[in-house]
Amino acid sequence: MIDRRTFTKALGLGAGTTAWTLAGPPGPARAADTGAATAAAPTGFARLGVVRAGLLDIGYAEDGPADGPVVLCLHGWPYDIHSYAGVAPLLAAHGYRVVVPHLRGHGTTRFRSPGTVRNAQQSAVALDVLALMDALRIERAVLAGFDWGARTAAVLAALWPERVKALVSVGGYLVTDVRAQREPLPAAAEHTWWYQFYFATERGRLAVADRVRRDDLYRLVWRTVSPTWAFDDADFARTAAAFDNPDHAAIVIHNYRWRLGLADGERRYDRLEERLAARPRIAVPTVTLDAGRDPFTAPGDGAGYRRFFTGPYLHRTLPDTGHNVPQEAPGGFARAVLDADRL
Repeated sequence: MIDRRTFTKALGLGAGTTAWTLAGPPGPARAADTGAATAAAPTGFARLGVVRAGLLDIGYAEDGPADGPVVLCLHGWPYDIHSYAGVAPLLAAHGYRVVVPHLRGHGTTRFRSPGTVRNAQQSAVALDVLALMDALRIERAVLAGFDWGARTAAVLAALWPERVKALVSVGGYLVTDVRAQREPLPAAAEHTWWYQFYFATERGRLAVADRVRRDDLYRLVWRTVSPTWAFDDADFARTAAAFDNPDHAAIVIHNYRWRLGLADGERRYDRLEERLAARPRIAVPTVTLDAGRDPFTAPGDGAGYRRFFTGPYLHRTLPDTGHNVPQEAPGGFARAVLDADRL
């Protein structure tokens, strides 16, 4: 087992504790030197904050009592913290402190150095969350996520289980083995993943880098993967603001090219990626969710990934829900968090 503090220090990813408010007067959550979220937030959350954590200044939203048990909610692509705007108050009402960070390349999260590689491989993103937990002095948390967020939460649960009280994972076990990704999928599955092939091209990169083309592309993804979700222009615009991050295009393109073996990761993460390529089992209490209307949901009601979870376990399918589960079905997602914490 890797000692997290020794390993983090060795990578130069030690978390600082500098934080500042985004707007308004300081709130009562906790002192500034702990990385508090202290601003009144117009986003469906109680507070917004930014904290120095490892390679990043990480922007995040927060709700609930500052001394409550922590739930870390992790968003996916092409989404942002607003996927959890309906979930956070539900969990806060049960006494949880809910923390929802912008992943690297999104929202108010920024790289601290212009020289840092804009890398989105799975272990690098997971270490961001570990650094955030250290900066906010969160020793253990329930981790809940979908899409990139589910992968990141699973990586943490597999490699640092002592930091994860329980796990909620939409889509099951999403840890990536890059070598296995080189094998072709059935044609229908490849068709569903059309955009990752687009991102392998220069045309795809240019589309993500251009706001008008990006918005058109991301709206299409939303409609395709969430066919029953009646989002409106305001819903999309609220999230799309997070894509104006200066590193957004570089992070998105690297993530999908790396997963296909078309872009290198960084050598300093090789040891972690070797462990993840072995498909480590997850022993923390887990609830997996499948979205019935998500084209990425595999058949078999979770049977294909059940073997990867060796601890207390529940699985359920949300039949009329698409890919963006927490925003489409906040009650069902919040219930999964409560159930995972009680396993």
